[in-house]
Amino acid sequence: MSDHEYGGSDDLSLPKATVQKIVSEILPASSGVSFSKEARDLLIECCVEFITLVSSEANEISEKEAKKTIACDHITKALQTLGFGDYIPAVLEAAAQHKETQKVREKRSNKFEDSGMTLEQLAALQEEQFKAAAERHA
Repeated sequence: MSDHEYGGSDDLSLPKATVQKIVSEILPASSGVSFSKEARDLLIECCVEFITLVSSEANEISEKEAKKTIACDHITKALQTLGFGDYIPAVLEAAAQHKETQKVREKRSNKFEDSGMTLEQLAALQEEQFKAAAERHA
């Protein structure tokens, strides 16, 4: 299956640096195993193909259910349908972790509101700090 079967384009990819970081975490330098650029590029192509396959199947499932939004449930059903049922527990765990991360981000306070200062006061403070920094580096 290629991207063309799903109306995709050849420019679909994943960030090379991100994939390299993931690979490096799995294969630390101390292991003595290296990962060639060609292997990394092939891995990226495989990942894009996998994402395309799962998202296409999830889309079909959501359409059959007359849903306009693909939900986590559609992804897990797609994985099961495609024979990747063994991945479902890890996917559910990752989804739960993501949900918790989002809660933490939403709870983060707004620095502007917490400052108790007006925009004008904050702008003046910023200007003072810029001048002080310029003086230190002059």
